[in-house]
Amino acid sequence: MQMLDIYTDYLISQNKYATATGLSEMVDGEISHDQVSRFLQKSAFGSKELWQYVKRSVREHETALGGVLLLDDTIEEKPYTDENEINCWHYSHAKGEVLKGINILSCLIGYDDFSVPVGYEVIKKRVVYCDVKTRKEHRKSEKTKNDLFRQLIALAVRNKILFEFVLADNWFGSKINMAYIHNDLQKSFIIGIKSNRTLALSEDDAKNGRYKKVKELDVEEDVTHTVWLKGLEFPVRLLKKSFKNENGSVGVLYLISNDMTSSAERLYEVYQKRWRIEEYHKSVKQNASLAKSPTKTVITQCNHIFSAIVAYCKLEFLKFKTKLNHFAIKHKLLVRANQITMQELKNMAG
Repeated sequence: MQMLDIYTDYLISQNKYATATGLSEMVDGEISHDQVSRFLQKSAFGSKELWQYVKRSVREHETALGGVLLLDDTIEEKPYTDENEINCWHYSHAKGEVLKGINILSCLIGYDDFSVPVGYEVIKKRVVYCDVKTRKEHRKSEKTKNDLFRQLIALAVRNKILFEFVLADNWFGSKINMAYIHNDLQKSFIIGIKSNRTLALSEDDAKNGRYKKVKELDVEEDVTHTVWLKGLEFPVRLLKKSFKNENGSVGVLYLISNDMTSSAERLYEVYQKRWRIEEYHKSVKQNASLAKSPTKTVITQCNHIFSAIVAYCKLEFLKFKTKLNHFAIKHKLLVRANQITMQELKNMAG
């Protein structure tokens, strides 16, 4: 694990591209280019190793109430890297278009100001097929992201991670996911749903198939409504929230929860914690060199991703020691590096 520790420090410290040569030069050749390459080529890291790394810190921060399990995916765009089973074409629900890159589904646990990933999946599209109409070759995964979504939650439960709610956006708002969390795991969820989902406003309407699209309902905002979502055998609470986008347009958010006792204010307050996973995506890309690796093969790309996630965890641990956020820590390191560079320049000039 010594190489992992050195490599993850390097991912935080460097500001360009994370290369084996770059790391070797940074440590004055104490570690060779080949040693770094072997580390990335021969290791086999995943959720098990990630949990081993963060377990102690999670146990130190965990609380019986208030914990939230956050799930979402992101795409590390790599348009100029050769295509393989992980670096291929994925639909981005954030951008509404198909992108070439690596799709990573992460599961974070959040307690107060502490949040770290406790599991993740790199989407692997191993099945290659030909579209009959276009005759173009395509790839698909053996498991859907919703399958992996449920697996990551189940993994958190097996690892006995304490949490009160599962939070996710409407991409994961399927009836199968909700039923699994409610029936199989007996956990609470707050999940977004799309405006074209159908529901009934009473049990009688549900039994008689009188469903309407949620966007067609004149439901009061900031109030919870007991509804029957089509395909679910249990009632849920619906919460409608309006918000302004950056461009000034007004958007509407629909949330569904199986927590039948909490107030609308409480449910929305909890759901806002989902933003932490967006902060995680931003930090792991910008502060932990996730997108700054020239790795070419599946194994080296996967091991670099694992290392970047561990580097993010290091920053999260440092956050509590330094009282600085991830970006402030990175900035402080950069300023110090520039100071050393200036002093070295003065030394050279005599």
